[in-house]
Amino acid sequence: MKIAIITGASSGMGREMAVEIADRFSKIEEIWLIARRKERLEELEGHLPARIRCFGMDITCEEQREKLKEALEQEKPDVKILVNSAGFGKIGKIGEIDMETECGMIRLNCEALCAITHMVLPYMRKNSRIIQLASSAAFLPQPKFAVYAATKSFVLSYSMALGAELKKKGICVTAVCPGPVDTEFFEIAETVSSVPLYKKLVMADPRKVVSKALRDSAGGKAVSVYGLAMNGFRILAKVFPHRPIVDVMGRWV
Repeated sequence: MKIAIITGASSGMGREMAVEIADRFSKIEEIWLIARRKERLEELEGHLPARIRCFGMDITCEEQREKLKEALEQEKPDVKILVNSAGFGKIGKIGEIDMETECGMIRLNCEALCAITHMVLPYMRKNSRIIQLASSAAFLPQPKFAVYAATKSFVLSYSMALGAELKKKGICVTAVCPGPVDTEFFEIAETVSSVPLYKKLVMADPRKVVSKALRDSAGGKAVSVYGLAMNGFRILAKVFPHRPIVDVMGRWV
């Protein structure tokens, strides 16, 4: 059975990934959707041109991740697409955000992503693909977004190394690095501090970001960046030393 697995599928980019993959890939027989809010996943039943299987679980919890491991061992599916979309961020200076939240970002954005990838990889074959949701925040450190940016830098580095390791096996790994996207993400992110104006000005449509990510993945790209502004930001972060850029950003917060 050919399947796709998507984490963080209850909202935002993960939900858009489920819709787009179901529409574009007719050979996908079933999509396994993973999120804490199972009821949100079940809302998609009957609305997608593919069967879905819902896993209501917190992937930061090792015991709950066992549900997925057991299902994989039982079904032994051919996983054609893995999308690690689960993640969250909080805007605020270090010390303003509570320690549990800061560590929670690391557990979900980094540890859980690695665990799910490790768990699913044995069920992936040639011409499969892994899509990891990173962020343009991965390109350089970000004041008031320090932990989140650091976790996404990890995702970008990990994904590029993983892609190099899997190239001979014919498995493509793409790190998706959008700028601000108009999703529920910022409803959570702004509970401590507000989004800077310059980020609101470049807010992207999640459908367009996901559409480009899937095209880039199909084209074998290691990194997918949506929009002129974020591509310019990526070049800036490559060309100029990070310290002066970070200092300027620090004055805006």
